[in-house]
Amino acid sequence: MVTLALLAAIAAGTAGCSAGAATGEPSVSTPIGVAPGVVEPSVVAPTSAAPPAVEPAHMARSVPVRVQIPAIGVDSKLMALGLKADGTMEVPPSGFPAGWYTGAPTPGEIGPAIIAGHVDWTGPGVFYHLRNLKRDDEATVTRQDGSVAVFRVTRVDQFPKDQFPTALVYGDITYAGLRLITCGGAWNSRTHHYEDNIIAFAELVAPAR
Repeated sequence: MVTLALLAAIAAGTAGCSAGAATGEPSVSTPIGVAPGVVEPSVVAPTSAAPPAVEPAHMARSVPVRVQIPAIGVDSKLMALGLKADGTMEVPPSGFPAGWYTGAPTPGEIGPAIIAGHVDWTGPGVFYHLRNLKRDDEATVTRQDGSVAVFRVTRVDQFPKDQFPTALVYGDITYAGLRLITCGGAWNSRTHHYEDNIIAFAELVAPAR
């Protein structure tokens, strides 16, 4: 579980990208209206049980190696992103490739998997067109074990970096999710950073292949 303090530190790192089912016990009905000592006909009261909770679709842990988003022309290898000495999340050192945050679940596991990439560098970056993603677009992540996690985009939003939605992006969830993150909004010539983040939220499609 990621602590709120760590989430805040991670969010700060993400914001620094530069140019360039609950389960329940079965309920069983009990016979009623039978007086002690009275022999009743041998009719057994039916037993009712709540249907078992459906476990959200998910996959075992496996390192992601490639992300593809056909709707915006993305096909990129993935590098590992950890934490810097100051506790903020690393970002890729150039416009390509995209990177996945190793401190979060791998894509397909229960929880929010994180993939980040630059909007531009010396030219368009790997996530240059991320802002153009639409609801129901697909993103696929190939994993080291040969499996492919298929995600469906549920929303794409733009957030000011000083209002980064840390809990929404990195907080615990009960399904296998994916967050794709890049920079956006206006370019600040003083800080040499974009002022906003573009974030696409997606959910694992069942069945994954």
